[in-house]
Formats: sequence, structure tokens, C-alpha cells
Amino acid sequence: MEITTDVIVIGGGHAGCEAALAASRMGLDTVMFAISLDSIAMMPCNPNIGGTSKGHLVREIDALGGEMGRNIDKTYIQSRMLNTSKGPAVYSLRAQADKLRYSRSMRRALEAAARLSLVQSEITGLITEGGAFAGAVSENGITYRAKAAVLCAGTYMRARCLCGEAIAQCGPGGMRNAGRLSAALEEGLGLRLMRFKTGTPARIDRKSIDFSRMDIQLGDEPPTPFSFENSPADIARAQVPCYLTYTNAKTHDVIRASLHRSPLYAGVIEGTGTRYCPSIEDKIVRFADKERHQVFVEPEGEDTGEMYIAGMSTSLPADVQIRMYRTVSGLENAVITRYGYAIEYDCVDATQLKLNLEFKDIPGLFCAGQLNGSSGYEEAAAQGLVAGINAALRAKGGRPFTIDRSEGYIGVLIDDLVTKGSREPYRMMTSRAEYRLTLRQDNADLRLTDKGRALGLIGDGRYARFCEKREMIARETARAERLVIAPGPDTLALLEGFGSSPVVSGIGLAELIRRPELDYFKLAPLDPARPELPADAAEQVNIQLKYDGYIRRQAAQIEQFRKLEHRALPEGLRYEELKGLRLEARQKLAAVRPQNIGQASRITGVSPADISVLLVYLEQIRRRA
Repeated sequence: MEITTDVIVIGGGHAGCEAALAASRMGLDTVMFAISLDSIAMMPCNPNIGGTSKGHLVREIDALGGEMGRNIDKTYIQSRMLNTSKGPAVYSLRAQADKLRYSRSMRRALEAAARLSLVQSEITGLITEGGAFAGAVSENGITYRAKAAVLCAGTYMRARCLCGEAIAQCGPGGMRNAGRLSAALEEGLGLRLMRFKTGTPARIDRKSIDFSRMDIQLGDEPPTPFSFENSPADIARAQVPCYLTYTNAKTHDVIRASLHRSPLYAGVIEGTGTRYCPSIEDKIVRFADKERHQVFVEPEGEDTGEMYIAGMSTSLPADVQIRMYRTVSGLENAVITRYGYAIEYDCVDATQLKLNLEFKDIPGLFCAGQLNGSSGYEEAAAQGLVAGINAALRAKGGRPFTIDRSEGYIGVLIDDLVTKGSREPYRMMTSRAEYRLTLRQDNADLRLTDKGRALGLIGDGRYARFCEKREMIARETARAERLVIAPGPDTLALLEGFGSSPVVSGIGLAELIRRPELDYFKLAPLDPARPELPADAAEQVNIQLKYDGYIRRQAAQIEQFRKLEHRALPEGLRYEELKGLRLEARQKLAAVRPQNIGQASRITGVSPADISVLLVYLEQIRRRA
């Protein structure tokens, strides 16, 4: 039997949800396949959304019209802004989620999408015609014909879970794995696959924990929404506490005595693990001089007694886990409800993809999420959104949609994966974004809402409110730049109160705001004509005025960057025939096949001299033309 649709999405995780919603909301008939419809948007590991740099991704997803930000605003149980002691470029919002409610809420959003169908079935084969994607075959034997597809298989392909000597051929959380899709990609389509590994800690029964021996961590009041559609008042609710404790010498002794039973050190694990989220046994070995490590005890939801033990991911045997956790302060009587485990899985070498996440050699087939070698729900959702948008555009015959490194963290994430590849699970970090001063989480809507609107993902009402906010910020910033503050007694008293040097003549309000000890809010008493602004608009005025010089300098850097990004390279360029390129550069350029000079310059092994050769070649082509 054959069924015809426009777009197929393979996988119901965070990438698959965003891809399916984007394609359907852009007017395409879409079918999303999941191993289990009960595992849609499942959180098999940490029960939170956001965090350092990841919060930026969620805000950008929301600005483009994605769902993750709205969904966590509905289902969070604690919200905190991280890194507030530093500058606004690295502020990052993080929210604890009610895991079950998050999954159910996302499923409701999918089921409400007019042109989207959900199917519980494993995809076991892919069909190409003339080298392009043409359809997919389900385990039921039904063929689905489509114009485009997005692969979002996450950590399910040939997955196996390891807990000491116990090995189960399954996906995360004991779910059925996708055992036949790897062969369809590797043998059927000739794609390069890699083997990665990640893991999760144990869950512990709340009744068995002594919280009095831990430090309590409360949420922010009022909370900051992830979605630009919401205000703090819209999402205000009672929040639940989290707790902080630490490992100690006894914990480390138990782990060291059992390392020979860890799959990681016994040579059982084949895949490469993540550098930035190591297991507790890896921490003990790599950081042997550290006397203790932080352990965060976080609720998995309001309707469950299970607590997530962040910071103690492990694949040690069950008996060792019991002894290990019980050495931690507050966990002396811990009862484990679910044991920690490592999971190995197949993923795709992302250098086979274009910047729009389409396979270079298989038009119409896109790939997103942890299948591309990344880690984290937020990285997956960001890629899923971009891949879903591009699958819809492909089906419509439209031009590809991309975000470059100067436009968003999403652009940094995708460019890093596609251009450099990853030999370990990739994690987004603020340090990876060279233009992070302008790519702040607070201005994601100002950067990307117009793009979401052009794609049809931002509705009329939301866009009207956005335009009003943008105009409000522009008017107030211009007014503050013009305003001069007189050096009267009120001015001198206020400056003295904040430890700021006095003024002897009129001074611009903007100039005062740029002093380190002052800001737009502190100077309000000197500005009685100031209009009432929403909190988020006032924050933008403050940041734009305070960091104006730095922002201008970065804007100039971005302009230089874009000059190289706009120098497109011919798709079929034969690098091996270009004289002047070093052998390594020829090999790397031929493997990645960059789309422009900027992307070529970021390939490991390509030097500035090689870029000069490419620029000369492009100039020769221009002159001949």
C-alpha cells in the first residue's frame, strides 16, 4: 500500500516535534513517525530546558515561531536566570520541567496542528529516485511517498543501554530501538555513520532523601518567560525547590574500587562520550585532585516522587550505584527507583550535510538533532526547526533557509556541525559564538522574528505586538541619547549615592548610563518625562545604550564576516584541480564542499593562504563572466 504526503518526519523527540510542527504550519501535509506515541518529546535524561547557551537556543526557536519555549512556559516547575553576576551576553534562562506534563503538552500541540498526522511505527527503509529522496517504508510494509523527509532518530539507531555487566538492546528509558534504520542509511544510501555514547544518572525516591542536609535552591520571583509571547505575569505560579549537595572522599573511594566493572573502563563501550558532561566515574579519574563534585537533586515533576541526581551520571553496576549514592550527604538512605546507565547509538557524520541540513548527495532528505552528533534537547529542537522549515521549502520549490553565525546561536550550532563535524557529542556553549555580545538571549526576537514572519510561522497578532515593541525601543533609545541631565543638587545626590563621580556641567543621559556603576533604571529619578515601558523593552533600551560602543565594534566585525559568507563557491568545484592549494586543504575542501568562502575558512586544515587561492579563483571566474 502507498500513502502520499508532502513531508515525512522520522522521530518524535525534540527535533522531530519542531520539524513536524514547522512543516505543517507552513501549509504542508506532514506525517510524523515515532517508535512510541507515548514517548513524544520525552526527556530521558535531565528534567530541564535551557541553561548556559542552551537558553539562547530556546529563545531563538521561539522567535522563529517554534514550540519549545511556549511548551516549557506551560509546564515548568522552577525557573532561574543563570550567570547574572556576569554581562548580559551570557545570561541564560533555565527551567525545571514537569517531564510528563511537558511531553503531554507537546503532544497536544502536535495533535492540534491541522495538517499533521502522527503514526506509531518504525521506518525501516528509505526510497530514492534519480538520486533524490522519494519516500520511506514503515515496518508495517506501507510505503509513504513524499517530496521531502527529516531524519530525527535521536539516540535510537542500534541503541544499547549499559549498566555494569547488564546490557540491553534498547533505546533511552527502555524504549524499543530503531534497529534497521542504520542499515538503510549506511548500506542503502552509502552514508557515513559514527558511534557515540551518552548517559544518565539514577532516579531516587523522594521519601528516602534527607533534604535538611542539603542546600536549598529556589526559583526566581517573578519568573522570566522563554516565549516572547508571554509576560512574567502570564506564567507566574508556585515553584518547587531544588537542592544542592556534594560527593566526598567516600564516594570517590567506592567508585575507584569498582572502575574495573564500569563498561566505560572495561572496554565494553565502543562509542565516544561527551567531553562536557562526563559520568561521575570519568570525573573521578580525570579530576583526581578534586575533593568533591556538585550534585543537584531535582524533582522530575509535581506528580511523582522521583528525583533526578544531576552531576552523577553513571554506568556502574546497580550494587555499586547503591553504595555510591549512599555516601552523599542527604542520600544516606537513598532508594533508587531507576538505575543510571550509558547509552550507545549510531549517528550521522554531519559534514555530509549542507547548511540547510539537507544531505549534499540526496536532495530532499534532511537530518536533525542528536542524529547529527549533537547533545541536548535544545540543540536537537533548534536543528529540527531549521530542517523542518527547509523540508517544507523543498516541497514547495522555495529557496533554502539558513541562519549564519552572526545571526544566531542556531547558526553557530549548525555551522560547527556541518563545517567542522564532531568526533564527540557536540554541546552548545557561549564561548563558541564569536559574536555573542549581539547574539544575546534577550534580543532573539529583534534578530529573528522577521525571519519567522517571512516563513509564515509568526501570526498577525504576535507580529503586530513585536513591531510595537521594536518601535518603542527605538523611540526611547533615541530620546535617551538626546536627553541632557543638568548638574543640580538632585543629580549630585543620586550620583553620590551610587558612588559615581559628580558632574559640573550638563551631561547626556546615555553617557551616564555607560558608567559601570549606573544604568537606565537607576537614573529614572533624573528623567521624569520617561515613558512607561514593559520590562523587556526597558531592558533592551538599557543594554543598547550601555554597551553601544562594543555593539558598534562587533557590528563592524560582522560586516567583514558577511563579505566572506556572500562569496559563494561553485557546487561542483573540483578542488583537486586547483593549483596552489595544499594537499590537506584539497582533501578537506573536497570532503566538506563548503558553500561559501566564509564556511571554507572555518574548515580545520584550511589555511589563510588556501583561502587566498580560492579568492583568486573566484575573481578569475568573475572576470571571465
